[in-house]
Amino acid sequence: MRRIGVFICHCGLNIAGTVDVERAAEEMRGYPGVVHAEDQKYMCSDPGQRALRVAIRDHSLDGVVVAACSPSMHEPTFRKAVASQGLNPYQCEIANIREHCSWVHREAQAEASAKAVEIIKTMVEKVRFNRSLEPLSLPLTKRAMIVGGGVAGLRAALDIADAGYSVILVEKEAKLGGHGAQLSAIYPKFEAASDVIAGTTRRVETHPRIQVLTRAQVREAEGHVGSFTVKVGQEDEEANACPGDPASAEGDADLRSFTFEVGAIILATGYELYSQERLSEYGAGKHADVIDALQFERMLAPDGPTGGQIRRPSDGSVPQEVVFVQCAGSRDPELHMPYCSKICCMYVAKQAIMYRQQVPQGQAYVFYIDIRAQGKGYEEFVQSASDEHGVLYLRGKVSRVFGEDGKVMVWGVDTLSGVPVQVAADLVVLATAVVPSAGAEDLAQRLRVSLDENGFYREAHAKLRPVETPTPGVFLAGAGQFPKDIPETTAHASGAAAKVLQLFSQLEISQEPTIAYVSQEACSGCGLCVAACPYGAMSMHSRLPVAVVSPALCQGCGACEAACPSKACLVQNSDTGQVLAMVEALL
Repeated sequence: MRRIGVFICHCGLNIAGTVDVERAAEEMRGYPGVVHAEDQKYMCSDPGQRALRVAIRDHSLDGVVVAACSPSMHEPTFRKAVASQGLNPYQCEIANIREHCSWVHREAQAEASAKAVEIIKTMVEKVRFNRSLEPLSLPLTKRAMIVGGGVAGLRAALDIADAGYSVILVEKEAKLGGHGAQLSAIYPKFEAASDVIAGTTRRVETHPRIQVLTRAQVREAEGHVGSFTVKVGQEDEEANACPGDPASAEGDADLRSFTFEVGAIILATGYELYSQERLSEYGAGKHADVIDALQFERMLAPDGPTGGQIRRPSDGSVPQEVVFVQCAGSRDPELHMPYCSKICCMYVAKQAIMYRQQVPQGQAYVFYIDIRAQGKGYEEFVQSASDEHGVLYLRGKVSRVFGEDGKVMVWGVDTLSGVPVQVAADLVVLATAVVPSAGAEDLAQRLRVSLDENGFYREAHAKLRPVETPTPGVFLAGAGQFPKDIPETTAHASGAAAKVLQLFSQLEISQEPTIAYVSQEACSGCGLCVAACPYGAMSMHSRLPVAVVSPALCQGCGACEAACPSKACLVQNSDTGQVLAMVEALL
């Protein structure tokens, strides 16, 4: 007979404000198998954990149910407390009566209290049939691969290499630096981008622990956290594998293929700008003097095609009136991208200021929907464009762009004054939408990384795990996850590098044992579980007609268990028998 203890948390008023916690504890004291039940103001606090440890000793508990908040918040906390008393941590389960009960039933307290008791009973039934499990140990290769050699990739590579670990940096272009290397200056202090990026690039290229592969792309990837096998294809003229590198190389005259064993992968593939061909309503592709912001940036750059001089593409003259159009392709769910590209307000202000500094007699106009300047000193920077440099901001969308008498006519409305605006511009600069880089979708498929509805890499959790993906060992850095400027990209990249270093600090990887397993006696070899697994953890045995599980890849989601017609696929401590017992507790 199991001896199970139930501990119910008030969570201040988060739970107790809706659920009758004392009544729930009293009712659970009479439930079969429960030998102790109590309530605490805050179970996660030191007094709450102390009460849990004391009860395990005093009542010889062999199972614990903590009724509190989501398991994602404090399950490790309670399992650690349980383990300190010699009880297997997987004999502890969390009954979520906050997110699943009190928060969603504030207006029905009696019903919420009854539901909370039912949730607790189901978890008691689960614990009743739980097995004592031990974490799995997996090998760990302490070498990282970073895909993308822009600002994010460079920062992450240096952080990891400076900590003493080898890095393989894969860049599809001929040079490192990404779009950062194409910039003229960096706001808000107008530092020369070439100096900042070039210095970082030199450090990467000369670092003894970083191997750089340019003109290279990931072709194949398999394996799991701690032990990925990645095949990289590289144009032969740029092949530069370091002498003595553990990777194997093969290939033909045009393409070489390298195979690397790495323990973690960071995706830093960056962004591209929305195609001008899809913005015909702004005159893009129709008029030579309608360009995007990156083309204007190259004009401003000393190493650009005009030597840093602003010139009209059509005739090479100095433009006297320049119109900047923000949100060109952004925040337009009907025709283009529905999201805000985030960086446009700031770089348009920078470009407008630099234009006025170079052409003081000229006039810069900015058509905008809203100004979204997020960052330290950013709002003041945008304000200075208007107050100190005479940039004219017009709140409203551009309605029409067309050519007339050698000018680019821009029509719009200033919605603040309600006055129609017509500008005979010499040059129009479109702040086009930021979109995922080409090849991001293909790379995501190879690494089993999901994408969001806009094609950016999807993080594991927007708030709690912003640099991780649902695929363990694969991390995100930079604008491939969503548009970011250089400071935010740098911070994001360092966060991803820190996660890799945290992984590499272990002697071996400890894997949760609550994963799937296959009863070979019941398995018919149909293979439905292989197709159902979203993590690629299921496969068919090489010789026997049965399915097998890769423990390192399995996340215990239960998709295989649901798909298996013979009920041969089961998940540790969440098998069919336990689920049925939990259901019966409600009947």
